[in-house]
Amino acid sequence: MFIFIFQTIWLFIDDLAGKGLDIIIIGKFLFYLLPNLTEKVLPLTVLLSSILTFGSFAENYEFAAMKASGISLQRAMLPLIILVVILGGVTFFFANSVIPASEQKIYNLRRNIAKVKPAAVIVEGVFSDVEGFNIKVDQKYGENDKYLKEVVIHKKTNLEKNNTVIKAKTGELRSSQGSDIIQLVLSDGHYYEEIEAKSGSGKDKSPFARSAFETYTINIEIPQNTQDLEEERNVRTDKMKNVSRLNKDIDSLKENNVKIVAAFSKNITNRMGAFLPPIPADTTQKSEQPITALDTVLSNKKKEIAAVKKDTVYTGNALDLYKDYRKIHIVTAAKNAISNILNSVLGKKEELQRRYKIYNMHILSLHKKFALALSCIILFFVGAPLGAIIRKGGLGLPMVIAITLFLTYYFIGVFAGNYAKEGNIHPIFGAWLSTLIMLPLGVFLTKRATADRGLMDFGHGIEKIKEFFKKHIKVKSS
Repeated sequence: MFIFIFQTIWLFIDDLAGKGLDIIIIGKFLFYLLPNLTEKVLPLTVLLSSILTFGSFAENYEFAAMKASGISLQRAMLPLIILVVILGGVTFFFANSVIPASEQKIYNLRRNIAKVKPAAVIVEGVFSDVEGFNIKVDQKYGENDKYLKEVVIHKKTNLEKNNTVIKAKTGELRSSQGSDIIQLVLSDGHYYEEIEAKSGSGKDKSPFARSAFETYTINIEIPQNTQDLEEERNVRTDKMKNVSRLNKDIDSLKENNVKIVAAFSKNITNRMGAFLPPIPADTTQKSEQPITALDTVLSNKKKEIAAVKKDTVYTGNALDLYKDYRKIHIVTAAKNAISNILNSVLGKKEELQRRYKIYNMHILSLHKKFALALSCIILFFVGAPLGAIIRKGGLGLPMVIAITLFLTYYFIGVFAGNYAKEGNIHPIFGAWLSTLIMLPLGVFLTKRATADRGLMDFGHGIEKIKEFFKKHIKVKSS
C-alpha cells in the first residue's frame, strides 16, 4: 500500500508542490485518491497473504499434522474461502459506491485547486482553460512555475469563439499578496485577431488585425478568497458512475451512436445521389401521362445525342456525349463533390471514434467492477495452493512469486483495457482477460495441492523417458 501511495504522490507532485496549498488540502487530495488504489492493492494483498500464510503452514508441517488428524486441505481452506467470498462482495460494493464518489471528489478538488492557483491548471503541452482563455505552454520553470516558454493563447469571446490568437516566446505569471488579479506578462510575440464586420456585406471580406509586441500584459481575475475547494460539479465520467447508471448510459450511448451513424449515412447517400428509389410506372392511365422531370431530362439527352456528328464513334464513355468545355466542367464538379464528401467522412470519423471510445470505456468500467470482485477470489485459489506447494514462508521467495504473478495479471489487464478502449477487442473481453487467464492457473494449482503433488513433477516425466528408452533398447537387442 505504501509503495502505491508514494507512486501516487510522485504522480501528482508537480500539481501540488510549490502552489501555496496548505497541508489539509494536500491531505484531502491524497485521501480521495486512496480508493483508486484498491484496484491495484487488493488483488496483490490477497495473493501475497495467501501465499505467505499457506507457505508458512506447509513449511512448519502444519498441513502434515492436519492430514494426520483427518483434516483435508479443502476443509482447512473452507473458512478462508468463506472469508474471501465475503471480501469479494465487499470489494464489489466498494467499487460500485466508494470509488465513483472518490473520483467525483478528486475531480472537483483538482478543478477547484486549479481555480485558486492558476499555475496548477496550466499543463505543459496541452491547452488549459483559465478564466476565458485557452492557454498552452511548452515548458514551465522557475519558482512556483511562474516562468513560461512558447505561449499560445486563444481568447474567447462572449459567444465562446476563439477570434483572437496570441503567441509569445516567453511569459511570466505575476501576482501580489491579497490581490484577485494575476498578470500574465508576455514577451516577444505576435497578436492576431479576426474582426467581426457589422454589415452583412463586410463579412465576406474576412478582415483581421495583426501586430507584433515586445511586452504584452493580460490581467486574469482569480476569485482566490471566494473559491470553495469542496464545491461540487455535476460532471460524470465512466469512472464516476455505479452499475445502475452505467447500464442506463450504455444503452443511451449506443442508441445515440446508431442514430448519428444512420443520419450521416443518409446525408452522404443523398449528397452522392446514389441508391435513388425507382419511379413506379403509372399503369392506371394509358394515355396522356403527365410529363415528369425525368422525362424532360431523357428528352434533352436524346436531343444532345442526335446533335453528335454522324462520323463520331461512341466509345461507351458518357463524357463523349458532351462538348469539351462541358467535359471539363463535369469532371471538375465531380472531383469537388468527391473531395467534399471525403472531407466530411474524415471529419465525422474522428467524432465517431471519440463517441465509440466513450461507449467502450463505459462497458469496460461496468465489467471491471465485477472482474475486480471475482479476481480476489481467483487469486486466493492461486496463492493458497501455491504456498502449500512451495512450502516456504517469509518475505523471500513467496514475495518474488507473488509480485511476478501480480505484475503479469496487472499488465495483461492494462494492455487489454487499452485495446478495448480503442475498439481493437471487445470491452467485455478486455475487462475479464487478466482474470480469465488466472482462472485455469488457480484450478491447476488447487488440483496439484489437493493431490499433494509438486508444482512440476519432473521425476514422473523422467521415469517416462527412461521407460521409453529401455523399451527401444530391448527391441534393438532382440
